[in-house]
Amino acid sequence: MAGGWGAKAQAGGMLLALLGWVSSCVTTFVPLWKNLNLDLNELEVWNMGLWQVCITQEEGVVECQAHGSFLALPPELRISRLLMCLSNGLGLLGCLLTALGLKGWRTCEDKPGRKRRLLLAGGAVLGMAGITTLVPVSWVAYNTVLDFWDETVPDIVPRWEFGEATFLGWFAGVFLAAGGLLLACSARSMKTETPLAPACRQAPTVRGPAGGHHLHPKNADLVI
Repeated sequence: MAGGWGAKAQAGGMLLALLGWVSSCVTTFVPLWKNLNLDLNELEVWNMGLWQVCITQEEGVVECQAHGSFLALPPELRISRLLMCLSNGLGLLGCLLTALGLKGWRTCEDKPGRKRRLLLAGGAVLGMAGITTLVPVSWVAYNTVLDFWDETVPDIVPRWEFGEATFLGWFAGVFLAAGGLLLACSARSMKTETPLAPACRQAPTVRGPAGGHHLHPKNADLVI
């Protein structure tokens, strides 16, 4: 029962981790963190990401322009760039570590303790990747809400709203964290499944010719 649960936990955790890592990479580079519809020109939709701003026109033409300067960006976008790149690196490292610790891989089969440590390390790294994804996405979303409800800005001024990448980033962070947790839990099940080393067996004894004493064979030559 424990063996079946451990294998399912590893498979589910690895699947969630891969989905979360791919989603995090997509979130990092797509220009869909914020959307803006202009009331004066409803034929244009503005999309902002961490790296560029794109304008989608009614004819389907998309024009993108990279941000002019890194230092000119708002603090949340600057830090989000760094955190998302860090999350992508941690997610890749976590997937590699856990892959080496899975039961299906022959790596370190004769060293179950090392496989458990690889799973635990991979699960911890994936959890960190999930956190470093959720923090920047939530920070940008929080500032978007503040700017949207800012009463000091006239109502005629267009407001930025959530983009599709915001929701994708939340799902990515949750998938990474959940996958890391499942993989870490499966490492504990592997520990319970590891068979104990056989106990040292005592050498057989022989009955001595006198007195009925039991002697080990290595001492049998001492009997007269």
